[in-house]
Amino acid sequence: MTSALPRFALITGGTRGIGAAIARRLLHDGYRVAVTYHGNDTAAQTFTKDTGIRAYKWDAADFSACQAGVHQAETDAGQPLDILVNNAGVTRDATLHKMTQEQWRTVLEDDLFACFNMSRAVIEGLRARGWGRIVNIASINGQKGQFGQTNYSAAKAGVIGFSKALALESARKGITVNAVAPGYTATEMVAGMDAKVLQGIIAQIPVGRLAQPDEIAHAVAFLVSEQSAFITGSTLSINGGQYLA
Repeated sequence: MTSALPRFALITGGTRGIGAAIARRLLHDGYRVAVTYHGNDTAAQTFTKDTGIRAYKWDAADFSACQAGVHQAETDAGQPLDILVNNAGVTRDATLHKMTQEQWRTVLEDDLFACFNMSRAVIEGLRARGWGRIVNIASINGQKGQFGQTNYSAAKAGVIGFSKALALESARKGITVNAVAPGYTATEMVAGMDAKVLQGIIAQIPVGRLAQPDEIAHAVAFLVSEQSAFITGSTLSINGGQYLA
């Protein structure tokens, strides 16, 4: 790294699953790292105890909370954020004819609006300093759609479009913005699926298995590195060949 201080990275939803794998990988690579979470205090405490990474509790779907939280994280670190990974998200699956307005709103707010909230909280500082990396975690289902996930598919497709537009706005300021679209990954969320449904999904993946969180983290680590400066507005699909966008 070329800066006097290690680059400072913040990962939302960073105490479990893919987010935790990203946080651990960036810490291993020499970055200063903080994470956010919203609900599970026990998991957050365990994560911080295991890694030494500070975990902040706020709702990424709350614009004001994001503004205040980013300010607090930067104050605690004594340096501004350089890297943002928008990973936090939820699912509320239902076919559209049975989906409630609350199920629709919750997923759009937590998975798409949160990307705006967090990016808005850091973008002015990144532009002023002339360097930054934003990586937004999308999904295979934002690319191909998925039965019972009109809300989630719409939100993650929105994340991809958001990333492309922000990349165009930010390119001349030394900021790259990219999306990563994981396929089905071995996380708690996927482990909670019905076993027969999960077996059917794995049967559709040409490599014959789920992704591992560390494989997603490896890709994010590359995209936030100095060496990725010419990659922006891209969507990196990591799905074992299940969907070839």
